[in-house]
Amino acid sequence: MLLERLFGKRDILIPYFDFASVMKGVTESAVLAEIYRLRYEVYCLECHYLDAAEFDEGKETDEYDDCSIHFAAYTLDQAIVGTVRLVQPKEGQIYPFESHCTVFEDFTMPPRELAGEVSRLVVRKTHRRRRGDTLEGVSKEFIEQKGGPAAIKPPSGKEQRTNSPLLLLGLYREMYRYSRKNGIRYWYAAMERSLARSLDKMGFRFVPIGPQVDYYGPVTPHMVNLDELNERLKQENRFLAAWFNDEPIPFWTVVKTMIGTYMIGRARKK
Repeated sequence: MLLERLFGKRDILIPYFDFASVMKGVTESAVLAEIYRLRYEVYCLECHYLDAAEFDEGKETDEYDDCSIHFAAYTLDQAIVGTVRLVQPKEGQIYPFESHCTVFEDFTMPPRELAGEVSRLVVRKTHRRRRGDTLEGVSKEFIEQKGGPAAIKPPSGKEQRTNSPLLLLGLYREMYRYSRKNGIRYWYAAMERSLARSLDKMGFRFVPIGPQVDYYGPVTPHMVNLDELNERLKQENRFLAAWFNDEPIPFWTVVKTMIGTYMIGRARKK
């Protein structure tokens, strides 16, 4: 695995996962069916946020699915373990967060063609292995630790579990790449404080745009400017900035980064 990462056969930062996407307007696909089943498993059977009896064939769907770009994360043996969607509502349709949240009076929403909402983010229970992990697969240790994007490093050795929620990071990179290629500059998201803090550590500085509400727990509407994200990454972690933007990473930079991560891992084990 180490050599595969060094020579580009596996992703340098998230080598343990593969990703797939389903474009807007696609209503039938094997990937989409797996996404709907995973959402049903988490939202209906595990958390009981939604009534399982309302959905046919064990698939959780809603009116925003056909105007969303869907992303899925898979293990190397092709088992789906995470999903998220980026919603761009149809003309006359509100964003999902607007059904439950309000915005501050002085907040002006950007043009709709420049924005999308991050929605239906879930990670399968089997990949929330630490006690205290959130539904998004973020550990309590990562939420509480200090530092920002500069601390995000590739995993070392065969250990798949690191303090950094790499599966979540991979899903967000897939959305980021799609957004940059398709003129989307802003993301909305209604989320709990713990997720907002975790994303900030990964470079996604979501800012509150409205008051907190109780919607399956306390959530606050947020927005992030992807141009500002890109500039922040360039300043704080050039390795991560290149990785996010699908830019070439010099071979010796990769080697240096991975050796540094390996030495830190050895020091922690002593």
